[in-house]
Amino acid sequence: FNAEDIKETEFKWLNIEVIKMAINSYFNENTLEELIEEIKYVYKSDERPWVIGYSGGKDSTTVVELVYKMLLSLPNEQRKKNVYIVSSDTLIENPLIKIYLNKMNKLLGEAAEKDKLPIISTMVTPPANNSFWANVIGRGFPTPRMNGSFRWCTDRLKINPSADYIRSVIKKEGQEVVVLLGVRKAESIARKRRIEGRELANRLMNRHETIQDAYVYNPIVELTTDDVWDVLLRLDGGKTPWGSNNNELVSLYAGADSGECPFAGIQAGGQTQSCGNSRFGCWVCTVVKEDKSLNGFIRSGHRELIPLAEFRTWIMSIRDQDEYREKKRRNGTVYETKAGKMGYGPFTWEARQLILEKLLLTQKKMGYELITIDELKAIDEIWDDELDLSRRTLVELYEKITGEKLPWYHYKEALIDAETVNELEKLAEENNVPFDLVRNVILSVYHNKNYSNQKIMKDELERLLNQQWLHHKVLKEIEDEDK
Repeated sequence: FNAEDIKETEFKWLNIEVIKMAINSYFNENTLEELIEEIKYVYKSDERPWVIGYSGGKDSTTVVELVYKMLLSLPNEQRKKNVYIVSSDTLIENPLIKIYLNKMNKLLGEAAEKDKLPIISTMVTPPANNSFWANVIGRGFPTPRMNGSFRWCTDRLKINPSADYIRSVIKKEGQEVVVLLGVRKAESIARKRRIEGRELANRLMNRHETIQDAYVYNPIVELTTDDVWDVLLRLDGGKTPWGSNNNELVSLYAGADSGECPFAGIQAGGQTQSCGNSRFGCWVCTVVKEDKSLNGFIRSGHRELIPLAEFRTWIMSIRDQDEYREKKRRNGTVYETKAGKMGYGPFTWEARQLILEKLLLTQKKMGYELITIDELKAIDEIWDDELDLSRRTLVELYEKITGEKLPWYHYKEALIDAETVNELEKLAEENNVPFDLVRNVILSVYHNKNYSNQKIMKDELERLLNQQWLHHKVLKEIEDEDK
């Protein structure tokens, strides 16, 4: 390569040393020292702060450990920009993983302060009104399918909170950021192709796919799984610079039957403990048929997790049962299946109450928080807006199960008293009017009563009265006659 030629290209900011490092990396000839030197060069090459996505798994732990050691090797005056370490808690993480991740974040923050490193460690969560339970119990979203259709959870619970945090860093810092991820080509052929397809010629930086003013740097992209475990376990006996020990991480992988254990197996109690082929994930994940991680932990001795597995099995079993699902979507539209039956919409009002009841019973049995107070508050507000004329259903259900009153228990007043609701239900039935419509009209009038512009209320009432589910039978008859 000719350095003068390179200066004329769009990559003129590179020097010949970076090209050499990229070539070494491509042919898997880089040593750990060379990798740390590459990380150091990228860190020192500009003023852009870094954001590291840290899940607590082996790959992201490797990235954090390498960056931490790189910062320790720099003199104070060269630690010129912040490194933000962000972890995502979906609020339905496996309890063992969540406890471990919280511990690591706390240790990282304390150690960075002690070592005078520009590291800020943060845990992000989805907003309470857009959490898993707010959507399932509050809005009635059916749990995500195993075949991947209507897989609404990943963006809401994991991707969006992290992306929002990165955007907040960009705003705070007033400039572009570099996002470091622990992705590797060795993980899968599909991932390898995606990574190679996005790489720029320098093999170090990619533009972020969705976040403007962000670039992506994958420092361990060329490492194999064995390389990763080498970094985590063979250096310093597995001790991390922030005071933990990566052998604890090995135990989690082994217990979860995760298929990610080092060197084909781990010695545990004199026997080699092998691993299966699943990853850590949400304890209530319904995208997979069997949660091998959760079941692996239970088989390895964590019997306290059995209630989670039982709840997960139950909620999966009711997903497509007729009695638990509306026959209209949330926007009032309807559809028919190929068999000519009415297609499913959200969980029914009764099903949502049942799910919350069973979740609270599971939480009580485990003595571990499965749904936060903020989520309960968000669900209560959704029910008030969409379903609950009594405005007391959630607070009274919570008291019945737990024996405790929610903080806002005494502030809840019925929109319409129970006697009037019963009378309305009877009148609706006598006049062949769906009570859902009656309830929706009452709630609409209540929500719009303070607007001085009466057109707002009129338009909303017209929308409710013209929803497809109310007229589907008539439209179907007309359609059949035309045929």
